[in-house]
Amino acid sequence: MELIEQLMKYGLTRQEAIIYMTLHSDGELTGYEVAKLTGISRSNVYTALAGLVEKGVAYVIEESVTKYIPVDFDEFSNNFIHNLQETRQEIIKSLPKRKEESQGYITIRGNKNILNKLRNMIADTKYRIYVAVSSDILSNYTQELSELVEKDIKVVLLVDKPFELKGATVYLKEKIDCQIRLICDSHKVLTGQLSSKGEATCLYSENQNLVDVFKEMLKNEIKLIELLNQ
Repeated sequence: MELIEQLMKYGLTRQEAIIYMTLHSDGELTGYEVAKLTGISRSNVYTALAGLVEKGVAYVIEESVTKYIPVDFDEFSNNFIHNLQETRQEIIKSLPKRKEESQGYITIRGNKNILNKLRNMIADTKYRIYVAVSSDILSNYTQELSELVEKDIKVVLLVDKPFELKGATVYLKEKIDCQIRLICDSHKVLTGQLSSKGEATCLYSENQNLVDVFKEMLKNEIKLIELLNQ
């Protein structure tokens, strides 16, 4: 079922994803054969097949009996991403200018949304970044952090286990667990924690007072770590 869910992220309905997988495993099939193999009603099968053809995910073989074959996944996924990028550029050009954000406190909910925000903040860093997070979480962002180092951007990491990143300053700190703390460019803060149970939450803010408090707190933590290591 996980593969079905992943295919649905490419704009397919659940039935379209099931039928695409069936075509992929069984080769060219008629609508009747697809219905028989999947247990989906024939009317729904033909609707889904028409959707797959329209979306460029399946081709029609016109013979005495109409058959369908799947488009190679690499081809259709590349087409999907290409079309998405084109649409993205059109939206960027047409979207009204964003109103300047307030310096309030924004709550971000859900592990995925928090990790996406973490990734975007790393990518947007221009001068310096301080990240306090577990090594397991940070390992997913090695490429982005390496790119910052290559640009001579200061990268300071507080992690719970040894972490290799050439050019970065790394400090070991116990008991980070699922906590996330990040300050970039002395301007933006992300703090909170992930959760395996219930709803994870993080606070994001550009409030300068909060940024200053977090900077001072991290500086003190780093000083303490340095003293303990002497």
